[in-house]
Amino acid sequence: MRIVVVGDVMLDVDLSGEATRLSPDAPVPVVDVSGVRRRAGGAGLVARMLAQDGWPVTLVTVLGDDDAGNQLRAHLAGVRLVAGASGYPSPVKTRVRAGSHAVVRFDQGCEKTPVPDVSPAMLRAVEKAGVVIVADYGRGLAANQQLRDVLARLAGEVPIIWDPHPSGPEPVPGVAVVTPNISEATKAVQSGAGNLTDREDPAAAVAEVLLERWRSQAVLVTKGEEGAVLLQQGEAASRAVPAPRVEAGDPCGAGDRLAASLAVHLLAGRDLPEAAALAVHDAADFLAAGGVAALPETSETNDAAGPRPAPARRTTEPLLLARSVRESGGKVVATGGCFDLIHAGHIRSLTAARELGDCLIVCLNSDDSVRRLKGPERPIIGQHDRAELLLAMECVDAVMVFDEDTPEAVLDRLRPDIWVKGGDYKGASLPESDLVESWGGRCLTVPFHPARSTTGLADALAKVS
Repeated sequence: MRIVVVGDVMLDVDLSGEATRLSPDAPVPVVDVSGVRRRAGGAGLVARMLAQDGWPVTLVTVLGDDDAGNQLRAHLAGVRLVAGASGYPSPVKTRVRAGSHAVVRFDQGCEKTPVPDVSPAMLRAVEKAGVVIVADYGRGLAANQQLRDVLARLAGEVPIIWDPHPSGPEPVPGVAVVTPNISEATKAVQSGAGNLTDREDPAAAVAEVLLERWRSQAVLVTKGEEGAVLLQQGEAASRAVPAPRVEAGDPCGAGDRLAASLAVHLLAGRDLPEAAALAVHDAADFLAAGGVAALPETSETNDAAGPRPAPARRTTEPLLLARSVRESGGKVVATGGCFDLIHAGHIRSLTAARELGDCLIVCLNSDDSVRRLKGPERPIIGQHDRAELLLAMECVDAVMVFDEDTPEAVLDRLRPDIWVKGGDYKGASLPESDLVESWGGRCLTVPFHPARSTTGLADALAKVS
């Protein structure tokens, strides 16, 4: 179940403030720094994202024996760290931001260094992975031959996501997916792909070349706001992976978010096309929420107390949560519905459902599904907000959105031990009974509260307006 991130780590420093005037010495903006944020970057950022989402994660890397290296260790609290000695100063990247825009970046200790050694402990940590992310930032760790031999051996056993770097080595053969952005992919092919501008989709063209060259199982070329292109071995054509339109000023960290999400979805048992589609949406949501600038990391101005690690959230990925609960001998409870305008009756029913087992997963009708069931005026609240409200309840452990009119398909994937419906079904055969009982599950009802309903609330709101 453990996710292992392998790669180069650096200390990212953000100096943020407002620029309201130009310097009298030169035509450059003067930024009045009001905040300083430090965090682990590179592979460290990937690991921190996963740890903050509640995943068990190990980071395999090398660190310098200096102040920046010590700060990195502090900022990696919550991550199992298996680190060797780099023998060189830790790289530090300092960005000066005016508002949401970067003005300049200073790099220290970022020059190319020899390939670092790896320890037996580092290799053992990689061998215990349920899924591996290679976050290569061109500092040499991904080129270590002992490490590459272990990764090549694991490629046929566990999913490996390889996020390449222009200065790094090629991925080992057989990895599940390589995730270059379009700029990196174009530089990687350089020649051999013909005139890419003549192709209908240059990303698809470079994906063809790189899939053959790298001998990976798939290549996912990301294209920023245009989404991505996925090409798998054995498929004649690539498939487009669209991204939702978002307003984002700084794309920093989007590739790390995508790699982290791919690992989670593949570990949950999803196939690569579905995992890629979800990961592209996760990366877009990350940027829409503010990107790295909005991460709950240390934020201080002359704070002598040092970094304060952000608390980990509960694991909310439904399929992986269900698998984890079952493997520990627990019972998975699921219920479903639209949950539009959540009211006291919903809360009472969900609380009662949670008491029947060891986790409660809510199967939530998507916006399109609600419209087909309730009419064009519904839902009143969109699916993302409905899911967020449900997850804010202590009794709800995860939410799984489905687009069909009935929950049979999502139930067949989730396979809960107990499927719960409201007491208004009491005495009637639940439509999902045969399906749930086919894998040994049970269908139960919880008390229904007829005086409280979403339709009643909606009608009352309509009269008020």
